[in-house]
Amino acid sequence: MRNNLIVALIAAVFLMFTLPASSSAEVITLTLTDQNPETGWGTTHALKPWIKKVEEATKGKVKIQLYPSQTLSKGKDAWNAVKNGIADMGWGFHGFWAGMTPLADVITLPGLPIKNAEKGSEVLWQLYEKYPEIREGFKDNHVLLLFSSAPYHLITTKKQVKTLADLKGMKIRTTGGPPIDQMKALGAVPVSVPMPGNYMAMQKGVTDGMGAPWDAIYSFRLYEVAPYFTYAPLSCVYFSISINKNKWNSLPKDIQEAITSVSGLEAAKFFGANYHDSAKQGVFMKAKDSGFKIIEYTPPADELKKWEDKGGKPVWGKWVKQMEAKGHPKAQEILNTTIDLLK
Repeated sequence: MRNNLIVALIAAVFLMFTLPASSSAEVITLTLTDQNPETGWGTTHALKPWIKKVEEATKGKVKIQLYPSQTLSKGKDAWNAVKNGIADMGWGFHGFWAGMTPLADVITLPGLPIKNAEKGSEVLWQLYEKYPEIREGFKDNHVLLLFSSAPYHLITTKKQVKTLADLKGMKIRTTGGPPIDQMKALGAVPVSVPMPGNYMAMQKGVTDGMGAPWDAIYSFRLYEVAPYFTYAPLSCVYFSISINKNKWNSLPKDIQEAITSVSGLEAAKFFGANYHDSAKQGVFMKAKDSGFKIIEYTPPADELKKWEDKGGKPVWGKWVKQMEAKGHPKAQEILNTTIDLLK
């Protein structure tokens, strides 16, 4: 009898170690499509740290598999790749999709008092939470966080832009929405080029320059082909991290709560600060180490006022009228709220 009991205990221990783990211990792998290089500033300083936060918040029950450099989908296809389940999650640049999230474009109006990306991102998320009309544009995917850049500055290939007269007729890569209206008002010719193609576009003379954020200048080495930096009041752009709705709804409630706990407002501010604001130092260090010189210029106050008078508030008024004509009666209220929150 004693021998039989020992054999039974041994068998039980053997089964405990050899049977498959229960479903509660299974790791959920989520794919995330991203257009940016894996070693880019924003990827290493914001996206990867956030992925780690998600994995830690879910106590290892979720693993996010990152597909950088457009290896899972092209940047311009990222939103639909998530919507259609090609990717579970996606980093999205909303300048690609003009008209999809029109009221969120308020954050891209030129000349807004946005001092840095952290504050811009905070305000954008607050607007998203406050206005159902803004959330409507994002309805096809479940949005985990939104974040903005700081206002772009102008980088050019062959000459330093010091005045509006210098800018006139130049082919400038511009993102969609209000930034196009601003660039036209300033006398330049706006050109649409996906971010990964800008190095070659400027190198080959297809464009003469572009409005650019620090993280893109770092990640795509744009200082190599555009050494002239002009600190003029251009527009911000904005981004999202979203997840496929069906995938989100299939996740256990505790997993949803854990992911949400490291998303939203604090994540928006984290991305703004670490994806964008901190990247300037990286640009100058990388350019110096690579032997490239950056030539900076800040126009005087009277010149900057010309930029603002032509390409700032007039674009605000045009945007409000366009939104109202398209059936968005709260456009002026949303603009006013944006300005109040930024103060």
